[in-house]
Amino acid sequence: MEIRKRTTAGTLQSSDLTVIAEPSAGLDIQIDSTVKQQFEPLIRAAVERVLARHGVTAGRLRISDRGALDYAIEARVEAALRRAAED
Repeated sequence: MEIRKRTTAGTLQSSDLTVIAEPSAGLDIQIDSTVKQQFEPLIRAAVERVLARHGVTAGRLRISDRGALDYAIEARVEAALRRAAED
């Protein structure tokens, strides 16, 4: 899957997150979270699982997390990727 355009998915409500996906030459994942100090490695792992599943090797993802669980992180990242890959 190729990130072709800038898209977003999610909200900034409690227990949710916003994902912004946009084209980039390399892979860049930026995470801003209310629980970053404790859970950044787990958030990053969830994002990387989705990227690997879809074969994404290039793009910039900006994550603004408000305490989302793994299933929400994966769903929001996948939604952003699918929207970004559309023509």
